[in-house]
Amino acid sequence: MENRVEETLVVENSVEETIAQEISVEEMIAQGSEEELNKLKTWLFKENVRIISASQELEQMQEQFQQEKEQFQHEVKSINRKISMDQDRIKADNAFFEQKMKILQSGFAQLDMDRRRLEKERTKLEAEKEIIQSPSYGVNGRGEVSAFFRGVKNPLALKKRYKDLIKIFHPDNVAGDKEIIQMINREYENLKMDYETGKWA
Repeated sequence: MENRVEETLVVENSVEETIAQEISVEEMIAQGSEEELNKLKTWLFKENVRIISASQELEQMQEQFQQEKEQFQHEVKSINRKISMDQDRIKADNAFFEQKMKILQSGFAQLDMDRRRLEKERTKLEAEKEIIQSPSYGVNGRGEVSAFFRGVKNPLALKKRYKDLIKIFHPDNVAGDKEIIQMINREYENLKMDYETGKWA
């Protein structure tokens, strides 16, 4: 850029010198001899060539400057497009991250609810086990029995209670217990036999 400024100054100085020389040229034409006029013609030709050359150089400089200007504008547009694309990508990444956070938060909340529900069920079932495993006398005349079927007064109620107990204490469940299932089965068979033989009729 500094070289271009220096070249422009040189051209301007040359033009000023040319204007000053034109004044002396008019005097030479009016008062000079043929030899002087020939020298003047030679000088004018050289000066004309120099001016044309300087003009061409100036045009080349302007053309180069225009090309560099267009290239700079193109680079600026390219950079702006890249910045815009990066901003869009960052927005999309932030939206995706927020969505994942919401999913994780929802998942953690659901896990916490499930954990609390399981703890509540476990506490309830453990309490039921303690009640069921406590002895109860005089229920069916067989002596000491568990309270699995306490309050059952007919075969239909017996069968319904049995199904409910199996659902609660089945070994596949969280609070399932194989030993309790065996106790339920034995008690159920005993009571069923009592009803069939008429002891509870």
